[in-house]
Amino acid sequence: MDLQGLNIFVQVAELNSFTKTADLLGYSQPTVSFQIKQLEKELGVQLFDRIGHTISLTDAGREALKYAQQMIHISQEMLQVENENKEIIGVVRIAMADSLCLPVVANNFGDLRDKFPNISIDIKTAGTGDLYNLLDHNEVDVVCTLDSPIHNAVYKIVSEEQIGVHFIVSADNPLSVKTKISVDDLLAQPFMLTEKGMSYRRLLDEAMARHSAEISPILEISSPEIICKLVEKNLGVSFLPDYVTEASVRDGKIVRLLVDGFDIQVWKQIIYHRDKWVSAPMKAVMEHLSSISIVENKK
Repeated sequence: MDLQGLNIFVQVAELNSFTKTADLLGYSQPTVSFQIKQLEKELGVQLFDRIGHTISLTDAGREALKYAQQMIHISQEMLQVENENKEIIGVVRIAMADSLCLPVVANNFGDLRDKFPNISIDIKTAGTGDLYNLLDHNEVDVVCTLDSPIHNAVYKIVSEEQIGVHFIVSADNPLSVKTKISVDDLLAQPFMLTEKGMSYRRLLDEAMARHSAEISPILEISSPEIICKLVEKNLGVSFLPDYVTEASVRDGKIVRLLVDGFDIQVWKQIIYHRDKWVSAPMKAVMEHLSSISIVENKK
């Protein structure tokens, strides 16, 4: 039983495809099929049901997958122990909320490159629901969310950090000096928000619905940094994470509002699927992401 065959088996199980596995690993499709048949012969069980053009793990296959992942993980650890200076090489696919790209990627990518120059990163941005869908279909290795916290046995949480989020206005806006602000006060203002259904925007809309209210923004755009600049110019009200607005608040250009009845909890979480084999590059990237505090980044 060789590691090459086990690695092929793990990839086929994750991708549910001989063809996709062949493309990913650089083999021909017949080679992948042959390796799986050899492993089935060696183990004396059928690992996959093959019906039409689709495949799925059998019960024996699911059991074998657990051991295959453990064996590959152990072999990785052995190689790292034997050669502590061994370079970590590979591609890690990350999906994250668009609002996290600047603080997590742009502000910290240089540090990652310094530590792991042979790791490449492939980043996709999406709403929270789509992030989990990508993870469930093994289209990404890791997700970085900015939403209400999720605690689901299907996912492994590597790290989490609570993020402050507030309504904001320009220091020149009349609401900036009010100590008690109602939902009606807010709705009388023009709103500029991130795209509907995206992380904290979705949480805001849900909170408004509980107050039997709805926001019709004058501007929707994916960049919270652009919204922050427009709020500074007193062009409207917004609802943004504190790490985006920290510098503007510190400079006296923006004021955070305390609104009756609004206590929205937002968390940054680093998550991967419990059935995902954690490669050395993936482990390194997750540890790097976990070390980044976006709250501290803006201080």
